[in-house]
Amino acid sequence: MAYLLYQAVSTFFSFYGMVLVVYALLSWLPGGYESQLGKIVIKLSRPYLDFFDRYVPSFGGISINVMIAIIVLQLIRNGVLGLLIRLF
Repeated sequence: MAYLLYQAVSTFFSFYGMVLVVYALLSWLPGGYESQLGKIVIKLSRPYLDFFDRYVPSFGGISINVMIAIIVLQLIRNGVLGLLIRLF
């Protein structure tokens, strides 16, 4: 049971990290965000990325908020999985 929970949480964080990577890649494609995939990715990623838009400055018009969001997501993942290991 504990292993299944660990795997489910790990899979969720991996999936969400991939959503953020796809979001970043879509910014390179003209009309990428207007596609069906783009609309789904925006709905999934914007609530999390909005936090970083408020607090992470852009440098010369280049936004690094997605990179920082992925790093923070990995830190949260490691914390949650570490907590699960200690609980079980």
